[in-house]
Amino acid sequence: MNIKPLADRVVIKMVEAEETTKSGIILAGSAKEKPEVAEIVAVGPGGIVDGKEVKMELKVGDKVLISKYAGTEVKLDGTEYTILRQSDVLAIID
Repeated sequence: MNIKPLADRVVIKMVEAEETTKSGIILAGSAKEKPEVAEIVAVGPGGIVDGKEVKMELKVGDKVLISKYAGTEVKLDGTEYTILRQSDVLAIID
């Protein structure tokens, strides 16, 4: 089953948080922060949203930075995704 976002929405999959710090300390599950880096897995067509034309600038495969609590989380076939508006994406990571 595939998710096809509508209008100016994108579907992202969070990138796994690292379990060790740069100094080698292993973090317990509760000590990990929610990851803010994600990969785009589907992009809506854009179009007219709230009376304004929206051009989609994101594409599948882009790595992006999002705010911590943006979007709606959904689970499909055992995989967790987040659906959010393109405007909720803070930056593209090169």
